[in-house]
Amino acid sequence: MIISKAPLRMSFVGGGSDLPTYYKKHGGAVLSTTIDKYIYVNVNKKFDDGIRVAYSKTELVNNISELQHELVKNSLNFMKIRKGVEITSIADIPSKGTGLGSSSTFTTALLHVLNAYRGNFISKEKLAEDCCKIEIEMCKEPIGKQDQYAASFGGLNIIEFNKDDSVNVMPIITEPKTIKELNDNLLMFYTGITRSASKILMSQSKNLNEKTQILSMKKMVGLVYDMKRELENNRLDSFGEILDENWKLKKTLSKNISSLDIDDWYSKAKKNGALGGKILGAGAGGFLLLYAHKKNHEKICNSLKNLRKIDFKFENEGSKIIYYKV
Repeated sequence: MIISKAPLRMSFVGGGSDLPTYYKKHGGAVLSTTIDKYIYVNVNKKFDDGIRVAYSKTELVNNISELQHELVKNSLNFMKIRKGVEITSIADIPSKGTGLGSSSTFTTALLHVLNAYRGNFISKEKLAEDCCKIEIEMCKEPIGKQDQYAASFGGLNIIEFNKDDSVNVMPIITEPKTIKELNDNLLMFYTGITRSASKILMSQSKNLNEKTQILSMKKMVGLVYDMKRELENNRLDSFGEILDENWKLKKTLSKNISSLDIDDWYSKAKKNGALGGKILGAGAGGFLLLYAHKKNHEKICNSLKNLRKIDFKFENEGSKIIYYKV
């Protein structure tokens, strides 16, 4: 039996510039962190030649081609594992349509544990690269690359997406007290709304051929480096303002990114002391992230009583094997 875990991520600025329709022409960048909410994947040799996969439902098949779970099917094909395997997964929080990169985090944990099952060591860079191949090339998902690299590497990073398809992961170098204060000032609420990130990203990707959307995305990428500079100089005063500006720009990319409810929640939060925020991930639901001084947290929480507050801490380990016995 082998068990892996990979962390979910929250992206602060630059999201969407990791889509190939944008970065292959202009280059992209995001600034994100991983958090202490994980997806765990367990792999065990099955007593017979069948394949069992358990997630929100259970599949028991004799051939890989019969699997309905596309990520599992393509990952097994990628790893050339044809039979006699059992795969189960669990997640700390809802694992679909919540804006924390859960699909790519699942793929990262799955591919990591399958490599261990085959007796292979895999580097963080190769793990992220292979996950992109599975999701984008094999599964034909209209998504970007940031989630795979965030889950694989872990930590607070700038992730750059180059025109030649290469990716750079650079940790933010700042004082521990700055990281702690940043973590302490952030609030995350579950909206209870799940949505298809693929549909939103497909619309956003299509719009990235328009001049207005391209200009917005270029400004969002510029904010990545503004935030990097502020963090590396241990300044948090402008963090909320940068988040707020990024959210305003993001909403111009597609009409599906926000909603009347989301705009109302965001407005209430700002009236009660939030300096900035955003809907995590592609938009339209999932988790609402807010930045505010701790003295205002109680007021903000009271103004959003119909949303569920989720406590979290930053993490910096990325994907790892936590149990190995063969």
